[in-house]
Amino acid sequence: MNFRYLKYLALTATHWALASSDDILVGGQAVIEGVMMRSPKGYSVAVRRPNGTFAVIKDVLQTAGEKWRIFKLPVFRGIGVLGQALVLGVKALQFSAEEAAVEDDAAKSTAPDSGNQSPAKPQKVSSWLIAGSLAVGLAVNIAIFVVLPLFLTRYFQIQMGFQSQILFNAIDGVFRVGMFVGFLFLISRMNDMNRVFQYHGAEHKTVFNFEARESLEVKNARKYSTFHPRCGTSFLMVVAVVSIVVFSLVHFDTVWAKLISRIALLPLISGISYEVIRYSAKHPGSLMRWITLPGMLLQRITTKEPDDKQLETAIKALEEALTV
Repeated sequence: MNFRYLKYLALTATHWALASSDDILVGGQAVIEGVMMRSPKGYSVAVRRPNGTFAVIKDVLQTAGEKWRIFKLPVFRGIGVLGQALVLGVKALQFSAEEAAVEDDAAKSTAPDSGNQSPAKPQKVSSWLIAGSLAVGLAVNIAIFVVLPLFLTRYFQIQMGFQSQILFNAIDGVFRVGMFVGFLFLISRMNDMNRVFQYHGAEHKTVFNFEARESLEVKNARKYSTFHPRCGTSFLMVVAVVSIVVFSLVHFDTVWAKLISRIALLPLISGISYEVIRYSAKHPGSLMRWITLPGMLLQRITTKEPDDKQLETAIKALEEALTV
């Protein structure tokens, strides 16, 4: 597989929540030249080839709650859904990366100076490569969004001499949010990531189209916003807010104890954040909606207006997921 596709797998740890959904709502994730969609009973990945055809995979999906009863409980269900979303995200990226590699090889084989080469064949991405890329992605995210903000906050605490745990966690949260926004802005400057953000916008429009109970067509999806309250961008912003509250309730004196607790409490914080996102999506007029507002604003970076072909791809993915 071409090395440049590894960054998509490394970024999975940041985009893992994009596919979050439950037994009522549908959700999805943008991949390389395509979209993954999740329905109540299954999932599908549709990747658009240069010739206009689609490469599609789909399968039934048993939720974590169906396998283990504990994941039907509040907070725990969020942990289960988000864990499953991470696994699906990796599968979707693997499939799209393999398709992209085939197209790259096909383009090289038809180049004027390529000689008589055999047609490109699908290249399977090693499971070890995927696991390694995912591990690197998770490690980088923890280092940037957990470790670095914590030590910067500790430095400020020493310089300013304050002892308030609430102030400490508030400053820590501000650093985390700032680094997250900076990270999103940085990757948005990459040309190929701009394409992914267009497919991200197509996924949101298609989900809105479905939720409005209108027929899945480009003309119907086109009129909807690219900003969706259940987007992973909104989720990660909610995580930052919830973490400030949780870390203020769990007190540790040393910086190393704080670091260990922040990593250990990530599943709990993710589960609580999921409940906030879930509630705000089902109760648009509630005060919880204000918590998701910063994430909605950040979608100006992570979503772009898609073209009709990208909308067709998102619609194809959802249609296939609904027929599983």
